[in-house]
Amino acid sequence: MTKTLLTLAAAAALAAGTAQAAAPVHTPPPSAVATEQVHYRTTQVEGVEVFYREAGPADAPVLLLLHGFPTSSHMFRELIPRLAQRYRVIAPDYPGFGYSAAPARDSFSYTFDNYAKVVDKFIGQLRLDRYALYVMDYGAPVGFRLATAHPERVTAIVVQNGNAYDEGITGFWDPIKAYWRSGAAADREALRWLTSPKATQWQYADGVRDASLLSPDAWNLDQARLDRAGNQEIQLDLFYDYRNNLPLYPQWQRYFREHKPPMLVVWGRNDQIFVAAGAAPYQRDNPNAEVHMLDTGHFALETHGPQIASMIRGFLDRHVPRAGQGRQAAR
Repeated sequence: MTKTLLTLAAAAALAAGTAQAAAPVHTPPPSAVATEQVHYRTTQVEGVEVFYREAGPADAPVLLLLHGFPTSSHMFRELIPRLAQRYRVIAPDYPGFGYSAAPARDSFSYTFDNYAKVVDKFIGQLRLDRYALYVMDYGAPVGFRLATAHPERVTAIVVQNGNAYDEGITGFWDPIKAYWRSGAAADREALRWLTSPKATQWQYADGVRDASLLSPDAWNLDQARLDRAGNQEIQLDLFYDYRNNLPLYPQWQRYFREHKPPMLVVWGRNDQIFVAAGAAPYQRDNPNAEVHMLDTGHFALETHGPQIASMIRGFLDRHVPRAGQGRQAAR
């Protein structure tokens, strides 16, 4: 009897093992895995080493991600693989930010005009004939300069807490405006706190309903780059130069009216830096713009990354030709 039971148990185990071995193993197609893999690259632009992240098929429509202050392409670390199956996603760091070089201030002009020139040359080196833009914070004055200079290249624009209207700049900016008016050393010094660890973390946490969604890696990496020797002076130069963006608002708004690029506006409505009132005016100049207000703060991707990625996929699928219809040159 015992021998019979042992025989039956062995047969059952053998059958189960055979069935398990025969069961199909589901793995993602190699091509899908490859497109989601992020590459970390550098290139020389006018003698300055520019770091960038890239993922997605070489022949897919391009989405160029332009970061804000005080961050870098690191802010897109989770968004890039979420979009890379359908799009070629590229995110550079500006000089003085992230892992790009930070040339001395006497040899490199830290202005938004110059950043736009650097990014334009970067685009040329990668041979990107057409691209959609994602602009956030500082990315807006950089990206809108590109769009007005080369409207034929821009397929669509995603705006995330990136300003182009007077309505978007209120109380937070008062000390910065004082520096714009005076150019005085005392007013410059009064802004230095914006490069402090407390201020960096505040930019991520303010207006956020669920702080457990925030990764400390974000503000700690930003702060490590801000703390490089001489970097605070670079940031203070940029605060002062930001005054030169406001006179360009009418030009950018005219571009929105005349060209009506497909536009998705996604805004953290609790943002105190670029307040919610700066979102709605995009529809005033571009009635086709889609505006979505989210219950979060300045860095909306940190808390609403999956939701924003889904919005972007749907938006680009509706407005940007897929691979084979607007083929980009491979690197």
